[in-house]
Amino acid sequence: MATILVVDDELGIRALLSEILTDEGHTIELAENAGQARAVRERMRPDLVLLDIWMPDVDGVTLLKEWGSSGQLTMPVIMMSGHGTIDTAVEATKFGAIAFLEKPITLQKLLRAVEQALVKTAPRPAAPPPGLPSYAARPELPLHAHSAVMSHGVHSVAPAIAPVQALASEQLFELDRPLREARDAFEKSYFEFHLAKENGSMTRVAEKTGLERTHLYRKLKQLGVDLSRNKRNSQI
Repeated sequence: MATILVVDDELGIRALLSEILTDEGHTIELAENAGQARAVRERMRPDLVLLDIWMPDVDGVTLLKEWGSSGQLTMPVIMMSGHGTIDTAVEATKFGAIAFLEKPITLQKLLRAVEQALVKTAPRPAAPPPGLPSYAARPELPLHAHSAVMSHGVHSVAPAIAPVQALASEQLFELDRPLREARDAFEKSYFEFHLAKENGSMTRVAEKTGLERTHLYRKLKQLGVDLSRNKRNSQI
């Protein structure tokens, strides 16, 4: 998962974007103005920046230019604005922004823009060392079934189990129990399966199960589902 810097002078926007992107498994840094954004950038290089254009001290386009001229624009930047125009968006892309989101930002547009930005900037896999067999050339060893591990020039093949496979889609339940207990056991397994399948993303599980996210949170806590474990899994 990625480290994302959200720069916006509106507390509500920062809180909303932080909640959504944290649910997606990302680590979020927040800044309410250009000064705080500069401090974060000096301390680290985020994988992505969501940058508001209109801010009270220094606007987002000016900060974008500053990063570009100082050699600090080494990460993708998505500009955001509720009052932007086409000209503003075009200007921002000229100075290094890769996308523009118009407020109010919908959940689907946000997640799509973030996913596309991170995919575009993801490092390409390194070429295998000499002597290491290529899976592309050996279809009898599919990637989902094995993983190669190099140690002192010797490679061994070990099974690689996807997180989703850790919870079977079909499970047996004890039916010789009160209805309420049997139903709770089923619902707990049901939600744990979908959480594992969606890598701990509460947003996707809510969409998948047809529940409002607030209702989903209450339901999971009531059933005793370990949410901290799913959050850790989503950051692996």
